Amino acid sequence: MLKTIFLGVVSAVVLALNTLLCFLPVLLLGVVKLCLPFPLVRKKSNQYLDATASLWISINNLVQRQMNCGKIEVNGVEGLVKNEWYMLIANHQSWVDILVLQRVLNQRIPFIKFFLKKELIWVPFIGLAWWALDFPFMRRFSHATLKKYPHLRGKDIEITKKACEKFKDSPVAVMNFLEGTRFTLQKYHNQQSPYVNLLKPKAGGLSFALNSMGGKVQKLLDITIVYPDGVPSFFDYLGGRVKQVKVYVREIRLHDGLIGDYHNDEFYKANFQAWVNALWYEKDKLMKINGKV
Repeated sequence: MLKTIFLGVVSAVVLALNTLLCFLPVLLLGVVKLCLPFPLVRKKSNQYLDATASLWISINNLVQRQMNCGKIEVNGVEGLVKNEWYMLIANHQSWVDILVLQRVLNQRIPFIKFFLKKELIWVPFIGLAWWALDFPFMRRFSHATLKKYPHLRGKDIEITKKACEKFKDSPVAVMNFLEGTRFTLQKYHNQQSPYVNLLKPKAGGLSFALNSMGGKVQKLLDITIVYPDGVPSFFDYLGGRVKQVKVYVREIRLHDGLIGDYHNDEFYKANFQAWVNALWYEKDKLMKINGKV
């Protein structure tokens, strides 16, 4: 137990220091982009920003390997390339998922970016880093808001599309956790989920993301993360208590029928939901095969 605490504290401190060191050049390059909004400057700044972020992840990965943060068994990454646009979806069980995804996919695909709520730009330090790295900040209007202010319908996609315009010239990988939150038994029972190991996927979120990318993304990476010995906490992982992680990556070619108006086209909505649910049933089956019941 003492060893776990020691390794966890050391790992957390080193990761924090690495984050602070990499934050400075990211912020500086972000300011350069803001003050000199010329295409060539922006393009070069983005190249350096993504390279800095990839270096940050590489150092984090090295720390995790040195601290024995679990052996990762990976399947399905052989055909991945860095000059392709990808949409990523995955099940979500722990904050460890993000570290695992970065360990598995760093340098194999473009730097992974997340759709973030607009309010998160105000998170100290990290919010500025997300802004500089061109993470797409989206604004989602609730059903109640749209009912009260119908003129706002479609504005959320319009705003996010504008945020995603910067991705049209350079390959990017955008992550989307379709469950919308981490899996817990309480959430599972509250939802009355039809799956064994998963919460219900929010198909609308993926449709929103694909529409926001303007059809640029042609490939979806369906990622399944399995912790054979139980879902770990962040500190368990950093303390070396996680012995094995299994990651399965399935590449799916997207087609034009997956782009549509999720809120107003009922036929498209039903078909899109059926497609996402089929993906989730396959993911659930794969988790059951790996002993998650």
